[in-house]
Amino acid sequence: MRLEGKVAIVTGGGSGIGRETCLRFAAEGAKIVVADLGIASAEETVALVKAAGGEAVAVKVDVSKAADAKLMVDTAEETYGKLDILFNNAGISHSQDDDAVTTEEDVWDLTFDVNVKGVFLGCKYGIPALRRNGGGTIINTASFVAILGAATPQLAYTSSKGAVLSMSKELAAIHARENIRVNALCPGPLRTELLMKYLDTEEKRQRRLVHVPMGRFGEAKEIANAVLFLASDEASFVTGATFLVDGGITCAYTTPLGEPK
Repeated sequence: MRLEGKVAIVTGGGSGIGRETCLRFAAEGAKIVVADLGIASAEETVALVKAAGGEAVAVKVDVSKAADAKLMVDTAEETYGKLDILFNNAGISHSQDDDAVTTEEDVWDLTFDVNVKGVFLGCKYGIPALRRNGGGTIINTASFVAILGAATPQLAYTSSKGAVLSMSKELAAIHARENIRVNALCPGPLRTELLMKYLDTEEKRQRRLVHVPMGRFGEAKEIANAVLFLASDEASFVTGATFLVDGGITCAYTTPLGEPK
């Protein structure tokens, strides 16, 4: 097993990428702290992990609150004795997020509180725990839009993911010699609730897919496989990476091949 004996925190573990990662980690031998604002969803993930023979505990966490970030780290150490892996995955995309003129200040602030401050606080309390364990790994969920921008205006979300990407690079440089690896995971368009609530017609979905060379949306399970690699010892020389798992959308925009047919 690739994560035998490891202890992981997964924020946003109640659904989507977070839930699939919890299941994937547990199948590879890790013990999981499932952190989510929706405790019922977190407990559902725990039940799925346990049904598959794994170990997990749920904790209600608002990642934008320092006390909650500390709680999830304390839970890992008090329940399982240490922390090896921190997956700062929780994030939001606000329905009123638009361009600079239209987006309201409260939408901007909420998006940054969750998507950026949440990663900062996870690292603020998680890094000391990793140090106490002699090292470990952090994976922060950014996005392909941190590289390209978004064709449909979502300025707060795109800006927040750019911040996560740059934060991850600096953290990687700072902590590399402490045996702490930090990488930014950049998923492409996925068939998850977060995206599908916007792409709610076939016309909207096809408008997005025309830019994806593989011609389909990614699945949360596929992203979980990438997180597993970054969390495992197989990625022992990988830090500060912009880890794109995007069906080729960035290469389609950054090469002279033109728009995929």
